[in-house]
Amino acid sequence: MSSPAVPSVLFVCVHNAGRSQMAAAFLTRLGGDQVEVRSAGSAPADTVNPAVVEALAEVGIDISAEVPKVLTVEAVKASDVVITMGCGDACPYFPGKRYLDWQLDDPAGHGLDAVRPIRDQIERRVRGLLAELGIEAAS
Repeated sequence: MSSPAVPSVLFVCVHNAGRSQMAAAFLTRLGGDQVEVRSAGSAPADTVNPAVVEALAEVGIDISAEVPKVLTVEAVKASDVVITMGCGDACPYFPGKRYLDWQLDDPAGHGLDAVRPIRDQIERRVRGLLAELGIEAAS
């Protein structure tokens, strides 16, 4: 008897340097091997926002080695759930996918104090997503 397929989630924002990186990091940590995680940007930045790296380090998540990735049609096709964060019409649409749009402030150009509440909001949303997917979050 084969085990059910692991759900795949793609987080998309414009630069793949802040919100989508934080969401992917939380889902990777909390979902473990029960979920496949991708993130990408419609116009990727050169590097991940340093305030985002620092904000995640405060909660024990190291994304210092991550680099922004370009959004591809293949990534969307390979995902069950596509969560957009402010990329609007730049996100490709394919029938049969589940799309969610998370309205979140963009951490670009902001310091650590402004990034922390965005980080915490993303963590809450990721925990909610895991519950919707029927996956128990790791502690």
